[in-house]
Amino acid sequence: MTKYNISLIPGDGIGPELMSSAKMLLESINDKTSVKFSLKEVDAGDHALSKYGKALPDFTLDAIKKSDACLKAPVGESAADVIIVLRRLFDLYANIRPSKSFPNIKSISENVDLVTVRENTEDVYLGWEFYTDEDTVVTLRIISEKASRRIAECAFKTAIMRGKKKKVVSVHKANVLRKSDGLFKNVCREVSTKFPQIEYSELYVDACAMNLIRNPESFDVIVTTNLFGDILSDEAAQVVGGLGMGPSANIGENFSLFEPVHGAAFDIASKNIANPSSIFLSIKMMLDWLGDKFKDPLLFTEAIKIENAIVTLLKQNYKTIDIGGRLSTSEFTRMLLDTL
Repeated sequence: MTKYNISLIPGDGIGPELMSSAKMLLESINDKTSVKFSLKEVDAGDHALSKYGKALPDFTLDAIKKSDACLKAPVGESAADVIIVLRRLFDLYANIRPSKSFPNIKSISENVDLVTVRENTEDVYLGWEFYTDEDTVVTLRIISEKASRRIAECAFKTAIMRGKKKKVVSVHKANVLRKSDGLFKNVCREVSTKFPQIEYSELYVDACAMNLIRNPESFDVIVTTNLFGDILSDEAAQVVGGLGMGPSANIGENFSLFEPVHGAAFDIASKNIANPSSIFLSIKMMLDWLGDKFKDPLLFTEAIKIENAIVTLLKQNYKTIDIGGRLSTSEFTRMLLDTL
């Protein structure tokens, strides 16, 4: 029987509360099913920075390297020193962000079900900036054929796996950024010819931003570059009611990290009112990825159970206080475990 080693980063703000709920869910699956986990909490973020002088201590990195996957709660001001470092270190080239309508969560449309597949390792997020004189800064934007190709292939495979509309739209600004986005556009077009079963189209990023508001139901899989993907995925999350229901995955060839898309929300920290659905859905994504990597159908079964349980509770309007309900974080968690 395979035991999956999962490293856990509790993070800052509401992070430790969410991770407590996440551990309860993982331990419940471990105790009540044939899926087994070995869980190890590791320190990273603002708390680690103040305690050890580094937001991502060496012993934390060592523990993450020994795990099969990492589940990360939100981190505070030192987030860039944690997540961007981990993305580069493990070459987590694909950022996958589903945006889906859920019952009794206020949204623009009740029928949205899309995924943003965002290139995760280059673009302006490399942080290559320098002054040319006292009042002028130049930022370098890196777009490569290799990174564009593998994110495009990931997007088409995602559309096949989802088995829904079977559509991929490549989002760029090649009419202005003719060389960098021109390269990205051309690679996406080339990759699309290998997937004739998938409907392929293109949109300029400004038109995509508008259409996400005007007609979000039309989207299936959006593939785009790092900066555009960061902005569009947050917009897509707001379309379906905000970041509180948003999971994400940082996918690499041999290792992946899963996390809610929202921040540490220090204003509601320690109040036991934060919605844990985003980290539960991130666990769902983690189990799907592990199931695919290790060819374990039991993980897929547990993954779908998690989402079904959340839908069941929301249909009955059971929600946490921060999203207009009456339940605490711990009460919602206990109800979810009872539903499972």
